[in-house]
Amino acid sequence: MLVVESLYFAATAVLVVSGLTMVGMAIKAYLQTTRRAMIHVSLGFSLIAAAAIATAISAFINDFNGVRSLLLVNNGLASLGFIFVVYSLIIYD
Repeated sequence: MLVVESLYFAATAVLVVSGLTMVGMAIKAYLQTTRRAMIHVSLGFSLIAAAAIATAISAFINDFNGVRSLLLVNNGLASLGFIFVVYSLIIYD
C-alpha cells in the first residue's frame, strides 16, 4: 500500500468516526429533547459517513480507477447529508 493510500484510509477513518460520533450525539439529544431537528442532523451525518465509506471501499476495490464515478457518489451522498444538516438548522426552534 502506498503512503498516499494509507493517508487516504486514515483520513477516511477519522471522518467516519467523527461523523458517527455526531450521529450518536444527535440521537442522544433527540432522546433528551424530542426535537425533530436532531433526527435530521443524525440522518445528515449518517449520509456523510456513508459517502466516505462507500467511496473508500469502491476506491480500493477498483484500484482507484473510475475516479469520476467515485467523486459523483461521494459528492452526491455528502451533499444530501449536508442538505439534511442545513434543514435541521432551518427547522430548529
